[in-house]
Amino acid sequence: MPPLYTWQDLVLPLRTQQQLREICLAVKHRTLVHERWGFGRRLALGRGLNALFAGPSGTGKTMAAQVLARELGLDLFQIDLAHVVSKYIGETEKHLDAIFRAAQSSNAILFFDEADALFGKRTEVKDAHDRYANLEVAYLLQKMESYEGIVILATNLGKNIDDAFRRRLQHSLEFPFPEPDLRERIWRGAFPRGPPGPGPRFPLPRPAVRTLGRQHPQHHPRRRRLRRRGPHGHLNPAADAPPAISMQHVIAATARELQKMGKLPTRSEFGPHFDCLRDRP
Repeated sequence: MPPLYTWQDLVLPLRTQQQLREICLAVKHRTLVHERWGFGRRLALGRGLNALFAGPSGTGKTMAAQVLARELGLDLFQIDLAHVVSKYIGETEKHLDAIFRAAQSSNAILFFDEADALFGKRTEVKDAHDRYANLEVAYLLQKMESYEGIVILATNLGKNIDDAFRRRLQHSLEFPFPEPDLRERIWRGAFPRGPPGPGPRFPLPRPAVRTLGRQHPQHHPRRRRLRRRGPHGHLNPAADAPPAISMQHVIAATARELQKMGKLPTRSEFGPHFDCLRDRP
């Protein structure tokens, strides 16, 4: 995954941002702590760094992983769980072993998205399937402890992570749904020239805000605009100017995003702008 984002793109609570910077400092000064200070001689395992990013979808977990990779100058490998987990006994362990061996040679960051599907809580053994499922979790614990790089687990359901994993995780970061002041920063960052209206009042995550401008392509400025000439053959600058995004466009796109989330637009949320939706299906 190419690390495209920087610290300026992150819109997170101060506590979460501080924890991310602590992870960067821990990696940058790892040689100092392990070698010069001698702590490495006391660690047979666990020289790497692992962290849990827990929070609702669209709160910046993947973006934070990209920011860390860019800050540290490391490759970021996003693990596709569909190609890792196998119904055949022992195949999942083989796939994971290949992943960790490949990452060890490049010192890359391993990013497990939707990690609760793979690092879920171990259950009581009732049949052979439960026994081998628990073995997979134990195997993953061993690989994470022996890996000297960075492992990031991202999940929408932090409570589903196995307790043994939580005890071995060095960092646990919460990515909460953004408050109104943070939502305002997200809205302002989504529009190159600033939002045309009071968007932060709507409880939408970052991806929903980012896609607002793509909801109605008929409102987009044309990439190749025809210049109309006036009666004397001169170019008409007014006709060549791109159309502006108005508050009506934003309201219509916001209503579409709320419908995707299973919510109906209400007058209490949209206020005086609710009348803009009357003529729309």
